[in-house]
Amino acid sequence: MIELDKDGGLWTVTINRPDKANSLTAAMLEELCDIAEAAREAHVLILTGKGKVFSAGADLEAARAGLATSPLWERLSGAIAALPGLSIAALNGTLAGGSMGMALACDLRIAVPAAKFFYPVMKLGFLPQPSDPGRMIALIGPARTKLILMGGQKITADEALAYGLIDRIVEDVALTEVARGIAADTLAAKPDFVGAMKAMCR
Repeated sequence: MIELDKDGGLWTVTINRPDKANSLTAAMLEELCDIAEAAREAHVLILTGKGKVFSAGADLEAARAGLATSPLWERLSGAIAALPGLSIAALNGTLAGGSMGMALACDLRIAVPAAKFFYPVMKLGFLPQPSDPGRMIALIGPARTKLILMGGQKITADEALAYGLIDRIVEDVALTEVARGIAADTLAAKPDFVGAMKAMCR
């Protein structure tokens, strides 16, 4: 249900559980963590999904069993944020709940026009993962972060682009192609240069 394609320095990770809105089980989340940690050897990491939803967060049964508050979410976002190469979230659809963290940790986020963004922790009685609010504030500011986390608002792709939550809106059929195009210069560069450029942008 987690697919990894390696094409030289480009690693593409696809969440493939569209019948369950690409919700994550503990095993899937742990596999994503392992891939993200191993991706230090990649020039570029692209995260995407199958179907109309990028990820609905924790699988409902797994969430009830404690996955919603698992340290695996923070392990995953931390591993992505620490990558020396370029990370791109190619959001094929709606992004919800704890899965927001992996997208926030990426360097860039592109999304299809129909994507929506929400993180309903307030009404579910959970706190977000520790690093998520800080990363969201860095992108969209404290008030809009409260709108999402405390107000429980669903943000459209147009709003997300205006806020700075995503960097580009891309038609569904071109999503992966655009992500690869953005990655082209990084893929062509020497690894040391990629790491140095990334460090300068922090």
